[in-house]
Amino acid sequence: MTETIAVLGAGAWGTALAILAARGGRRVLLWARDRANVEEMRRTRANARRLPGVNFTAAIEPTSDLEQIADARVILAATPAQGMRDVARAAAPFVCEGSDWIVCAKGIERGTHAFMSDVLATEAPHAVAAILSGPSFAADVAAGLPTAVTLAARDAERAERLGRLLDTPTFRLYRSTDVRGAEIGGAAKNVLAIACGIAAGRGLGASAVAALTARSFAELTRFGRAFGARPETLMGLSGLGDLVLCCATLQSRNFALGHALGQGRTLAEASGGKLAEGAFTARALVELAAARGVEMPIAAVVDRIVAGELAINAAIDSLLLRPVKSEH
Repeated sequence: MTETIAVLGAGAWGTALAILAARGGRRVLLWARDRANVEEMRRTRANARRLPGVNFTAAIEPTSDLEQIADARVILAATPAQGMRDVARAAAPFVCEGSDWIVCAKGIERGTHAFMSDVLATEAPHAVAAILSGPSFAADVAAGLPTAVTLAARDAERAERLGRLLDTPTFRLYRSTDVRGAEIGGAAKNVLAIACGIAAGRGLGASAVAALTARSFAELTRFGRAFGARPETLMGLSGLGDLVLCCATLQSRNFALGHALGQGRTLAEASGGKLAEGAFTARALVELAAARGVEMPIAAVVDRIVAGELAINAAIDSLLLRPVKSEH
């Protein structure tokens, strides 16, 4: 019997993951809330709204019916981080006991300050959470371009089994048991990539962007240590690797958002109707850091900018006027 994998969320990333999973010869359920979008995907055998130019194989079945995920033992959750709780709660009655739920969203829930694995533990406690994170763009994965990411699960055997499930010659999964570290890297880099985008959009130069990227990594590392992340995880694909990717190219929605803000556009204009997870995670990240006494001046400035509390020139001045101290 053909193994079934369910992908929750038919955005660009969820669609790319469905295409990836189907390459292994598995049946793939691609769930979307929007029934009109599901009907369009069924008719056109593509998701032109979110990931144009890539066709579906026969193995991909778009659906808006969550009951169908009862057939899947592995679920890839690619919904936006701030919507993960609602989707997990709605899907929970149909998730088999002990099913693997691979969280593919990068963020921290506003208000509750919950990481995605904690959201799942509350809403679908009979599922087992793993984290997929690292430097990866949906278009690259869908096109079969070389990509390497981290897959973290609570135990090494599970990480190995899930890694084999999704591994392809061009999509390499490095196994880890540091679930918290993997999700911290993905969530924090989204916020910090906005700062680097602002610097680039403001025309501050490549040297400034490089310095900001390095200092952003210092903040990510301090935050990770405070929450028990392993140093090697933060230095790896889901930490430094993802930060480097997303702090250097307009392909990153977070960098692109910051770039547009740096050019003087409003938040609404800068977003262009596209989701940038960092704008939603910033406040939760900064509040969590403050609660643990972690200094994150760059993330704090991003939070105030996206909240409309601080002008860009004032933000730049506030960072430049900080006292110079030991790098370590």
